[in-house]
Parts: sequence; structure tokens; C-alpha cells
Amino acid sequence: MNRKILVISILAAAFIAFGGAAWYVSQPVPTTDVAAADSGITEALVRGHSPILGPEEAPVTIVEFFDPACEACRAFYPVVEDILTDYPDDVRVVLRYAAFHGEASEQAIKVLEAARMQDVFVPVLEALLEAQPEWAAHGSAPQANILEIAGGAGLDVEAASSQIMSPSTVGLMNQDRTDIETIGVSQTPTFFVNGRPLTEFGAEQLRALVDEEVARVGDS
Repeated sequence: MNRKILVISILAAAFIAFGGAAWYVSQPVPTTDVAAADSGITEALVRGHSPILGPEEAPVTIVEFFDPACEACRAFYPVVEDILTDYPDDVRVVLRYAAFHGEASEQAIKVLEAARMQDVFVPVLEALLEAQPEWAAHGSAPQANILEIAGGAGLDVEAASSQIMSPSTVGLMNQDRTDIETIGVSQTPTFFVNGRPLTEFGAEQLRALVDEEVARVGDS
């Protein structure tokens, strides 16, 4: 099975499993250009504490409101990877945490932050996404030990046990919750590209919006 078929299959499974993904598509998405909106919303969209994939100074920023327990987020990860591969110098992704799936989401986010402290964020993120069906029990306690899964991807579990309790991690999660309310995000994944919301949900739509912004900044 090639990569494109795999992505489509995962997306289809995610939409069927949740029903929420189909519901997401039917919901109106704000059409406000956040870059032109009030400064409070603009500031809430990107924070200095957020994980970044790709070059930090890239001219095009994808902001993804992301829940590690979200099946659609898992399905979109290869799509985002491909965009970064296509535009290695022009695009970065800022991940904002949205713990919409309860305790499992919160525990995974804390482990991801420990992984970031240890410089193993990406391998741990990919391991958690790959093993998501094992631990992402929506609305209840995780079904598998998230720390053990992360440990298999290079996380120092002993050090992480104290790092996940770090005040900086708690503060980051609290700030992300506040920003989610300020912007009005209610489902994951939610994407913005240079402040512009993705108004029609889908992989091709995200690619098209990124292509447009890359061309726009290239011409400016």
C-alpha cells in the first residue's frame, strides 16, 4: 500500500470512527483573516513556547491545533510531513496542544513536552501517533503506558517522570487552553496558514492554502 492510499485510508477510518470528523466538515469555519484581526487573537495564535517543526524563520507558518489522541490528527501527520518536505525552507509548523480527549490527551502532551526537553520530540511524537490505538481511550484513562511507548522511541523515562510535572509544562498547557478559548477552536485538527483559517477541511485544501501563501510571500 503506497503512502497516499495509506493516508486516505486512515482519514476515512478516522472520520467513520468519530463521526466527529464528518461533523467537523459540516461546521462553519471562521472566515476572519486572523493576521488582520485584533492583536489579542493574533498573539494567541502563535506562542514562543510551542513546538515547531521545520525552520523557525520560515516565511509561511502553519498553526495546527493538535490533540495527540485525535485520529484525524494522526491521519494528517503524513500530509504535514509531505508539505514540509516540499517546502524545506519556506514552511514551518507550530503545534498548539488541544487536549479535547481527556486524560489520555493530557498525559500524552506532558510526555511530549518531556521529550522536547530531551531533544527527542519528533521520534516520540511519531511513536505515540503510531501506537495511538493502544493508548488513546477517549474520555477515559489510557489503555497503555504512554511513557513506555515513548521510552521505546528514545525518551529517558526516569527523567521524564519528573519533567512531566514541570511548572513550565503546566503553564504551557494552561496558556494553550486559554488561547483555544480566545480563538474559538472547538475541534482538532484546526489549521491556520499565516493567520488564514482553513475554511474547507481536507488534505488537498490545506496543500492549496499553503501553496498560495508560499507563492504570495515569494512575490512580495
